[in-house]
Amino acid sequence: MIKLKVKLFDFEDEGDLQEAMNEFLSELEGDVVDIKYSVSSFPTGEEQIYCFSSMIVYNEK
Repeated sequence: MIKLKVKLFDFEDEGDLQEAMNEFLSELEGDVVDIKYSVSSFPTGEEQIYCFSSMIVYNEK
């Protein structure tokens, strides 16, 4: 039976997001249905905070 699932990722650094997604995809025993990606930012005092996130929709075998 195939189950539709999602995996969420959220990092402050795009390199960390990339590494985590590549690791997950290399171990995935199923098929990717879709990948959504988002970047958001907001100021905090004199700094700018970034949030890099993604959602992988996949079928689990």
